[in-house]
Amino acid sequence: MLTLAMLTFAKLTAAPVPAHPPGFSSVSIGYAVGLTVVLMVAVAGIAILLRKYLRDEPREQRGEWANPAPDSANASAFMAASMQGVIEKLRAQEKELARLHVIAQERAQESERLTEEVTRNMPTGLLLVNATGAISSTNPAAEEALGIRPLRYRSYKEILGAESDLTRMLTACLKDGQTFHRGEVEHVTPLGEARHLGLTISPIFRPVRNTMRPNAEDGAAAPDKKVSGALCLMSDLTELTALQKQIRWKENLAALGEMSAGIAHEFKNALATVSGYAQMIRAEAPQGDIRESAEKILDQTRALTHVVTEFLRFAKPLEICYETVPMQSLVERVAQELNEAIPQCSVTCAGSFDELPGDEALLRQALLNLARNGAEAARDIGKGPRVTISGSIEDLGGHKWQRICVSDNGPGIPQSDLPKIFLPFYTTKSEGTGLGLAVVQKIALQHGGTIEARTGASGGAEFLLWLPLRQELSPSLFPSAAARI
Repeated sequence: MLTLAMLTFAKLTAAPVPAHPPGFSSVSIGYAVGLTVVLMVAVAGIAILLRKYLRDEPREQRGEWANPAPDSANASAFMAASMQGVIEKLRAQEKELARLHVIAQERAQESERLTEEVTRNMPTGLLLVNATGAISSTNPAAEEALGIRPLRYRSYKEILGAESDLTRMLTACLKDGQTFHRGEVEHVTPLGEARHLGLTISPIFRPVRNTMRPNAEDGAAAPDKKVSGALCLMSDLTELTALQKQIRWKENLAALGEMSAGIAHEFKNALATVSGYAQMIRAEAPQGDIRESAEKILDQTRALTHVVTEFLRFAKPLEICYETVPMQSLVERVAQELNEAIPQCSVTCAGSFDELPGDEALLRQALLNLARNGAEAARDIGKGPRVTISGSIEDLGGHKWQRICVSDNGPGIPQSDLPKIFLPFYTTKSEGTGLGLAVVQKIALQHGGTIEARTGASGGAEFLLWLPLRQELSPSLFPSAAARI
């Protein structure tokens, strides 16, 4: 560049100089022009060199004042850096979403565990039946109430029976969407135990859009509801029902005692008068029809007096003198008395018997009545009477119970008579008063227990007497097996 400037300067100085105005020399003008050209060329060259230097220098050495035009390599680097930044942001967002997903899963699992814990520990039984009739969810309380394990994934008709009341209610709920509030049904477990269940059954609906029935307002298809399952909540009311029956029996006995006190007194006075006149007739009349008639009158008055006495004994409240009763020796003494009363009767004692609080005389009377009834029933049909008194200690409802079973080899009890055999004055014997079993039930109730009658597996009758091993002031729990009193 400098060489070009010097050549130009030489050409200018060697060229002929035109005429000039006076006062200017030609040499001076030529030097001035050449110097100007040289300076201009030098400035231009310095500018070009400086620009090239700045373009080739790294960006961090240029300073903020340099801003060269980007070439193709710089554009590719810029795009790569931008894409890398976007990728880093996406990775960070992906990590955050993964963290939030883990938190959501943990919350869902915790909620599921809480729901399972609540369902499993509910005191109320729960059955969830789907539209196909299969039990999709249940809890231990429902299995305990129904006496069936397992319940899940089984058909409710199969495990409950096609003709049971609970099956009919569930079928009506699934088919027609019916709701049952506080219903009560009787359920028999596979072991033959009768239980009284309280039920609340409601349908589970899911919305279904019906394209055939337009909505009147906007013309769109109106949503319809379809039964997708049934929710059944159940409670075992057997113990509560037994307690209610005991309370009603005690109330009825108290009212009966108040009413019968005056009536029995008048009966006994009238019977005493009739008996006195009959004795006078028998003493004064000679042998013959009159004397025989007087004897018959006396026999009937004695029978009526016995009935009135037994009725008074049944109706009036029992005075229980609580003491520790050794049941083993008491049962052996009852067996001995029954052998003395009916020598041809075979009495067997088996099982375990414990001590319990109660009135020994009343408990002996109850056991003797049960054993004598069985022996007489077997004797009346011509069999050699055989009575078995067996005992066991049961743990039901958190309480210890003495279970005493008195069975015989007689004809058994007809199914139609089971609900009535403990009613006062109900008897199937020609000479019975119908108060023996009623007195037994009263003694059991006064001791906080229950009595149950059923037909045994061998055909004879079985009486199950349940007595608590510890006396409760207000007994609130009774064995479920003894609900049928």
